[in-house]
Amino acid sequence: MTSPLAPAPAAAPLSPLVLLLFAGSGCAALIYEVVWFHLLRLVVGSSAVSLGFLLGSFMGGMCLGSWLVPRLTPRRWHPLVVYALLELGIGALGLTFPHLLPWLGREYIERAGPGAQDLIWRGLLCAALLLPPTALMGATLPAIARWLDTSRQGFAALGRFYGANIVGAVAGTLLAGFWLLRVFDVEVASWVAAAFNLLVALVALALARRAPFVPPAVALESELPPARGRWLVYLAIAISGLCALGCEVVWTRLLALLFGASVYAFSLILAVFLVGLGLGTAVGSQLAGRSARPQVWFGLCQLLVVPALLYTMWMIGQVIPFLDLQFDGRSLSAHGMTARFVWDALRGALAILPAPLLWGASFPLALAAAGSGARDNGRLVGGLYAGNTIGAIAGALVASLGVVWLGGSQRTLQLLALLAAVAGALLLVVAPLPPSGRFGGGRIAAIALGLGALAALPIALPRMPKVPSGLIASGRTIGDWDYGVDYLYVAEGVNSSVAVSETREDGVLSFHVAGKVEASTVRIDMRLQRMLGHLPAIVHGQPRSVLIVGCGAGVTAGSFVDHPSVERIVLCEIEKKVVEGSRKYFAPENRGVLDDQRTQIVFDDARHFLLTTKEKFDVITSDPIHPWVRGAATLYTEEYLELVKRHLNPGGVVTQWVPLYETDEASVKSQVGTFFHAFPEGNIWSSDLEQHGYDVVLMAQAEAMHIDVDRVEKYLEETRTVRTALVEVDLGDAVRLLATFAGRASDLAPWLADAQLNEDRSLRLQYLAGMAFDQYRDGAIYGAMKQHLRFPEGLFQASPLFDGELRKAFAK
Repeated sequence: MTSPLAPAPAAAPLSPLVLLLFAGSGCAALIYEVVWFHLLRLVVGSSAVSLGFLLGSFMGGMCLGSWLVPRLTPRRWHPLVVYALLELGIGALGLTFPHLLPWLGREYIERAGPGAQDLIWRGLLCAALLLPPTALMGATLPAIARWLDTSRQGFAALGRFYGANIVGAVAGTLLAGFWLLRVFDVEVASWVAAAFNLLVALVALALARRAPFVPPAVALESELPPARGRWLVYLAIAISGLCALGCEVVWTRLLALLFGASVYAFSLILAVFLVGLGLGTAVGSQLAGRSARPQVWFGLCQLLVVPALLYTMWMIGQVIPFLDLQFDGRSLSAHGMTARFVWDALRGALAILPAPLLWGASFPLALAAAGSGARDNGRLVGGLYAGNTIGAIAGALVASLGVVWLGGSQRTLQLLALLAAVAGALLLVVAPLPPSGRFGGGRIAAIALGLGALAALPIALPRMPKVPSGLIASGRTIGDWDYGVDYLYVAEGVNSSVAVSETREDGVLSFHVAGKVEASTVRIDMRLQRMLGHLPAIVHGQPRSVLIVGCGAGVTAGSFVDHPSVERIVLCEIEKKVVEGSRKYFAPENRGVLDDQRTQIVFDDARHFLLTTKEKFDVITSDPIHPWVRGAATLYTEEYLELVKRHLNPGGVVTQWVPLYETDEASVKSQVGTFFHAFPEGNIWSSDLEQHGYDVVLMAQAEAMHIDVDRVEKYLEETRTVRTALVEVDLGDAVRLLATFAGRASDLAPWLADAQLNEDRSLRLQYLAGMAFDQYRDGAIYGAMKQHLRFPEGLFQASPLFDGELRKAFAK
C-alpha cells in the first residue's frame, strides 16, 4: 500500500469502482443522518429550534470539512488513502454515537432549562456530536478530487462522483426508513452504516495499492473561463443550495400533508428529491465535459428554476391531490400500503422532479465554470461544496421561518424563485468570452436572455399558486372533506400547519393540525377531550398543579378551569399557531383557559420540557397527535412514560389518549402494552357513546388505584361547573362516568402477550402505525379488548347502592 506521506510514482487511470465507493459512502451517510436525528431529537426535542440546531450542525460540519481538510492534507498524499482514512473515521464515530449521546445528554440536561432558555446548550450538544463525523463526510469529495486534473473531463468525472454519492444516499434513505429502523433499531442501523464505511475503506486502500498517484499538473491549454469570474460562481452555487434546501423543506411540508405525515412519507419525499439531484448531476456532468461555456449552462439552470417552481406548486395545489389511478376497478392506493407508497412516489416525482434536476446539474457545471487555472482540485471542490452547503443552511432557515415571517409557502417560494433568477441572470450577463476571444452572437443572446428573465419576474412571480386551504386542513382526505366547509383560520406555522373549519350545514367546528382533525365540537370528540381532563382530576380529588401535553382546541386544558383546587395549569405546545387558533375560535369550549391567570403556556416539545424541568404535577394528561404522524411516537415510548412518572407528585394521575381508528391492532397493542409496562396498575376507559370503540383513555397512578365512588358523586354535586360540563357529554353522574371503564392491565395481559414495546431506540410504534393509517378497524380492535373486560374488583370502593348500579351498568 502506498503510504500517504510517500511520493507516489505515477498517476493511474480512474477505476469505475470509485463510483461504487461514493455510492456506498452516500448510503452510509444517509443511514447515519436518520439515526442521529432520531437520537438527538429525543434529547433536544422536535421543535423548529431544535431541528434548526440539528440541521445546522449536520450541514455546518459538512461545510467545515469540505473547506478545511483539503487545506490540512498535503497534495502528495494519495487521494484514495485519504478517502479511506476519512471513511474509517466516520464509521468509528458513527458506532460511538448511540453510546456517547446518553452521557452528553445527561450533561446537557443538568445545565439546560425548559422552553427556549437553553438555546446555547442545545447548540453545543448538537455541535459536539455532529460536527466531527459530518466534517469527515464533507471532506470525502474534495479528497478524491485531487485524483483528477482541472480539465473538462476531470470536472465531468467529479460530477459523476457527486452523482454516485447521491444515488447511494437514495438507497440509504429507503434502507433506513423502510427496513433498518422498522425491523431493528438504531444500534443495528449504525452497525450496518459502519459496515459500509469499512467496506468502502478497504476497497479504496486496495485501489490505492494498484494505482500509484502523483499530483496532476495544471492544464496548459485550459478552455475554461478565467479565474476573475470565480466569485460569481461561488455566489451562484450558494444561492443554488439555498433554493434547493429551502424548496425541499417547503415541499416536504406540503407533500407530507398530501401523503400523510408518516415516517415512510418523509423517506419517500427525500428519496424522490435525491433521485432528481442524481439524474441532474448525470446530465450536468455530461455538459461540463463537453461545453466550452459551462457558466452559461449554469446560468440557464438557475433561470429555469423559476418556471419549475411555478409548475411544482401548480401540481401540488391543483393536480396531485385529485389525481387517481384506477387498477382492477379500484384506486391504486386501495391495493395495500406497498401500492400506496409506489403511487405516492410517482406522484411526488411528477410534482417536484424538474427543479431538483436543475439543481443537480448545477454542481458539476459550477465546478467547470470555476475551475480555470485551479492548481488544487481539492481546494476548488471543497470551496464550492462549502459554498453550496452554507447556502443550504440559509435555505433551511429561510424556509422554516419564512413561512411565518413572509406569510406562507407561496411567498417563501416567490423569494426563492427571485434569488434563483437573479443568480442566473448575473451568470449570463457577465459570462466570460470564449477562449478565442470572439464576441459572437451567443454572447449577445446570453446577455439578452439574462436581462429578459429579470424583466419577466414581475409577471412570473405573482403567478406562484397559493396553497389550498383544503390541503392544509384535510391533507390526504382533501377530496372527501373539502366541500360544504368554510375555513375560518388557516396558518402555516414553524412546526405545523393549522386550520379551523366550520361546516355550513350544522356549524360544527373542527381544529386541524398536520392535515387531519385533531379536535372538534362533535359530541364524541368533546366527550374524549373532557374525559382526558375531568377524569384524572376527579380521581385525584384535589389537584393543584396540572400539565397538559398538546393544546389542540384547548378543551382538555379548559377542563381544569372548573376544578376549584387547581392553582397552576401548564400547557406544553410546540406550535404557536395552534394556540392562536384555539384562543380565537374555541374559547367557549375551552373555558378561556388560554387567557386564565393560572395558565402558563410553554412553547416547546413536551419531552424536552419534562427532561429539563424539575417541577412535579398532580395530573399529567397527554393528547398528542395521532401516533402514525412522524415524531408523535416519542410521546408514547416507555422512556417517556417513565419520565412522566418521575414528574408526578405522590398520588398523581396520568392519562393518555389512544385512538382505535386509522390504525391496526398491532399499533394499539404497542401503545397500550408500553403504557402498562410503565404503569402496571393502569386501566382503560372508553369515550365512545355506543361502546363500539373509537377512542380510549389510558389512566394510571404510580401505585394501585382506588376510586371512592361515593366521593366522586359528592364532588360532582358540589362542583356544579364540572357536572354541567360532563352532563353535556352524557357523563353527568358518578355511575355514568365510571361505567366507561374498559379494562385493566392484569385482565388484558393475554391480549397484550405479543405487544411490541415502543422504546426510544426503535420508535417501533411510528413504523407500525405508519403502515396502517388508512385502516378503520376500531370496532374489531375494541371487540378484542372487550373480550377480557370484567368488573374490576378492588378498583371501585362504593356503598351498596352505587356498587349495585355500577355492576348493573357493566352487565349491559
